[in-house]
Amino acid sequence: MKKSKRYTSLIEKVEKNKVYTATEAIELVKELSNTKFDETVEVAMNMNLDTKKADQQLRGAIVLPNGTGKSQTVLVLAKGDQAKAAKDAGADYVGDVDMIEKIEKESWFDYDVIIATPEMMPMLGKIGKVLGPKGLMPNPKTGTVTTDVAKAVTDTKKGKVEYRTDSYGNIHGIVGKVSFDTEKLVENLNAFVNAILKVKPTTVKGNYVKNISISSTMGPGVKVDLNSFDK
Repeated sequence: MKKSKRYTSLIEKVEKNKVYTATEAIELVKELSNTKFDETVEVAMNMNLDTKKADQQLRGAIVLPNGTGKSQTVLVLAKGDQAKAAKDAGADYVGDVDMIEKIEKESWFDYDVIIATPEMMPMLGKIGKVLGPKGLMPNPKTGTVTTDVAKAVTDTKKGKVEYRTDSYGNIHGIVGKVSFDTEKLVENLNAFVNAILKVKPTTVKGNYVKNISISSTMGPGVKVDLNSFDK
C-alpha cells in the first residue's frame, strides 16, 4: 500500500525506535493530527496472550475519567421498575419486546449501545445474528447485561469504552479526542492501560505487555514507554 505524502511527512517526525513517555507521546500525537476533523486518539496494546486459552481472551469495559468526547446513544431493554430507572438515568430509548421486534423487522440501528436486563436476553438471543456482527450484543463482561441498568446508562454516558483481545492477542481502545488537553488524555490513557494491567491472567508466562502505541485516527503510531504506567 502506497503511503500518502501527508502520512510520509508525519511519520518522519516520529523518531524510529524511540519510546516516548505517555505525556510526550500524547503531545506528539496531537501535533501530528492535521486533518480537518477532531480525530480520535487510539491505543494499541501488543500483548503476550494466547487466545486459544479461554482465560486469556480478555473482554471488559472501562469508564474513562474524562470521557471519550463522543456522546453515546443508548437503548435499554427492560421492564417495570428497571425501565423507569433507565429513563430516569437518561437512556435515549427504553422498551422490551416492542424494541426487539423493531430491530428485527425494520433493521433499526439508531443507537450505539444496547443495555439489557438478564430476563431480556433469551428474546434478544433470537436476533443475535443481526446484532453480533455489529458489536451490539449485550454482554455481562462489559456491563451491558445487568440488573443495575441506571448505573450502566450513567457509565456509558460518562464515557465507557469496551475492549477485547483480537485473534492475535492485541487490545485496541480509544482514549479521547485530539482536542482534549494533554493532561486529560494522559489520565484516560493511564486509566485504560492500568485497567488492562489489573486483569492479567495468572497463566501468562513472561512479560504480559510487549509494547504500547498510540495514534490519532489518521496519524502514525507513537510508541509509549511501559514504565510510564503504574505497575
